[in-house]
Amino acid sequence: MQFLQPPGWVRPKGYSNGVVASGRMVFVAGQVGWDENEKFQTDDLVGQVRQALTNIVAILAQADARPSNIVRMNWYLGDAAEYNARLPEIGAVYRELIGKHFPAMTALQVAGFVEHGAKVEIEVTAMLPA
Repeated sequence: MQFLQPPGWVRPKGYSNGVVASGRMVFVAGQVGWDENEKFQTDDLVGQVRQALTNIVAILAQADARPSNIVRMNWYLGDAAEYNARLPEIGAVYRELIGKHFPAMTALQVAGFVEHGAKVEIEVTAMLPA
């Protein structure tokens, strides 16, 4: 895996501009902050981020993948202002579950979620070495 950082660009905080990888791809569907029984245990954004990332780690494990294999993350947020206000807490949860691994990321605010009660949905693409 090679992280792409064009010369002279400011290094992004918490993500990479691009990633080059080869091997077997793992695609994880968007995960909301509910548990394995599709029940939300909290309506708190940080709690839902924790659960969504926990779900992602569990799914990756089924492919013998780890968070360090993630090459791309897409974050869909119900409220970008709340996300930005709570970024230090979200970052702490991210580092606890994913580590200091910062793949290419996109984050955007959406009008709503199919799952009533969701505040975030996160999807990932991972690459296992060939």
